[in-house]
Amino acid sequence: MRLLLTDEQRAFARSLDALLTAADTPSVIRSWSAGDHTAGRALWSRLAEAGVFALAVPEAYEGVGPLPVELAVAFVELGRHAVPGPLVETVLAAALLAGVPEQAERLLPRLAAGTALATVGTRYALDGDAADVVLTLRDGELWLSPGCGPDARRSLDTARRLATPLVGGELLSTDVPPDAVVPARLATAAQALGVGLALLDRTVAYVGQRVQFGVPVGSFQAVKHRLADAKIALEFARPLLFGAALSMNPADVAAAKVAACEAAYTTARTALQLHGAIGYTAEYDLSLWLTKARALRTAWGDPAECRAVVLSGARPPS
Repeated sequence: MRLLLTDEQRAFARSLDALLTAADTPSVIRSWSAGDHTAGRALWSRLAEAGVFALAVPEAYEGVGPLPVELAVAFVELGRHAVPGPLVETVLAAALLAGVPEQAERLLPRLAAGTALATVGTRYALDGDAADVVLTLRDGELWLSPGCGPDARRSLDTARRLATPLVGGELLSTDVPPDAVVPARLATAAQALGVGLALLDRTVAYVGQRVQFGVPVGSFQAVKHRLADAKIALEFARPLLFGAALSMNPADVAAAKVAACEAAYTTARTALQLHGAIGYTAEYDLSLWLTKARALRTAWGDPAECRAVVLSGARPPS
């Protein structure tokens, strides 16, 4: 099994990194959090032009996918830059709609082109107030909902607004399996890995500049150990993520999600501690990644749920 990225995949990651660096994502995130989706949708269109959403859409519907490894590459960069919006949910919506030919023909080309945002909810739907397509999963049934209610709950991550899907709409399927959420878990794991890598990079830079007792804080042995532990956790999660993208086995994907999300959460705690009081301020950009790491940890399966999937998929040799 090859777990190293190809030259083309690395070039794709670099191009997304350049695009998102130029986009000044912290300002986009703050606008999105305030309910102004203009800048976020403009960035969404640029990501679509780069081919991000087409990776989740089958070729029959004007996409190039599904390509799970390339999607993982893209979502690491989306997490690294903390891009707001129902990114994971659009990937899941593409996977779910691919099994419903009538709606797939109408909606999937729009998702691939970035002209429509999709969200998928159970009890709540992420960014339902901004989504053009709202799907609801209820007891194995898939519904195309007429929209979401006017009241949205704020998440710990202020860029994540949780809306309640309206009851009714069109019933698309009555036998959606539990494993249908696997694409969402993979994308969440990749996003979390990117968030963790960004937090680590920012913290390393900060402790190299902050001086205490006449020397950089980063020269203290205890600080080095904390950063090394975070780095090891993130690097251990990376091969699990890309191995899961190759297999798309539910247990592999669940293991990757646990590893990546726990590594990102551990890194967030380290980043907060090493930044000191400034790390607690909402005005400081670090907070945009700190809160996202916490929110992603329980999105599309909390650690206990994912560990149960891993255990159920671990079969003894026959």
